[in-house]
Amino acid sequence: MKKIIIAIILAALIPLAASAQKYACVNTEYILSKIPDYNKAQNQLNKLSEQWQKEVESKFQEIDKLYKSYQQEAYLLPDNLKRKREDEIIAKEREVKELQNKYFGPGGDLDKKRAELMKPIQDRVYSAIERIANEKRYDFILDKSGSATLLYVNAKYDVSDLVLDLMGYKPDSGKPDDNEGTTKRKEVQNPEMRKP
Repeated sequence: MKKIIIAIILAALIPLAASAQKYACVNTEYILSKIPDYNKAQNQLNKLSEQWQKEVESKFQEIDKLYKSYQQEAYLLPDNLKRKREDEIIAKEREVKELQNKYFGPGGDLDKKRAELMKPIQDRVYSAIERIANEKRYDFILDKSGSATLLYVNAKYDVSDLVLDLMGYKPDSGKPDDNEGTTKRKEVQNPEMRKP
């Protein structure tokens, strides 16, 4: 009898505990796209990447020319000169691959530059999200951008515009609605959130 009463009490309390949690969602891709510094940094990274890619491609083209030249002359060269030219071509190819890895590899120059330019912006966004979570007492704030696990979000739980507003950026009224059929977003007018 006691087990039945405990089971009934637990069954009644579990939904109450679950419903007591507050949650919201944000779209960090949307937020970042509205920050001019982020767009400027992204353009800078794209230009740098293109510049380095052209440099690497031009060096590979030089190696290709050396190899084709070697192939045309190989039958005339003695064995020791063949090996020497082959070794030179292999060394240059290794050099270019190392350069390519230095620029684009894991922890390479592009990754370092991305961290240098993007991390301060992302930190500001996450600080704003954390402040909103603390002030509104959210238990969870989910990021709906690029997440395959978040299948549906009612627009009333999306606080992306609130994050932008808190950071001093104007939310876009023409923001694409990822959840057709849900309620439209309302522009955030919360004077408490603007206090320093």
